Amino acid sequence: MEDLPDKLLRDGKTLPVMEEFYTLQGEGFNTGQAAYFLRIGGCDVGCRWCDVKESWNSGDFPPQPVDEVVERAVAYPAKAIVITGGEPLLYNLNYLCDSLKSRGMKIFIETSGSQPMRGNFDWICLSPKKDAPPLTEMVEIASELKVIIHDETDFIWAEENAERVSLACKLYLQPEWSRIEKMIPQIVQYIQDHPKWKVSLQSHKYMHIP
Repeated sequence: MEDLPDKLLRDGKTLPVMEEFYTLQGEGFNTGQAAYFLRIGGCDVGCRWCDVKESWNSGDFPPQPVDEVVERAVAYPAKAIVITGGEPLLYNLNYLCDSLKSRGMKIFIETSGSQPMRGNFDWICLSPKKDAPPLTEMVEIASELKVIIHDETDFIWAEENAERVSLACKLYLQPEWSRIEKMIPQIVQYIQDHPKWKVSLQSHKYMHIP
């Protein structure tokens, strides 16, 4: 007999939720907007500079019923939710998205693009990583390309991905937090020289909010 919890996980009716909180979007195109955040455990990339390394192991987070997650999300005034991780597209998010949409929620996702799309989103923030390059299908549907700049070689990586996204995709360079003092001047100069880009800052860290 098929194990029931595993089936529910495959069907997307449960997810290994790490944390949930109501806050303001701190990065990228939607900076400053109120939204409910849902962080799902599990990651297939494992960036050395990740500031949420505790999210990597999905086994640390027992699956939670998606129906309960949806009820908590819709209780807040802002009818918007950001799905993040880890890498949220390791999981089937169709049921989550359908449930949220039926309750009038606008859905945003933050993904490395390493996994195929499973879900229906209003905004797709693609943050590609060198160790697990994004799938072509994910690059082509990205609403926003947000490249983390840790060192000078990341500008090359940013341009490689910018050549692949659609003309409508918004382009952002974001300094890696631990290197912000060193990289900000370089990012400023780069954007002055290449004005198709804009800067993204982790404003929530300056505001000391989640």
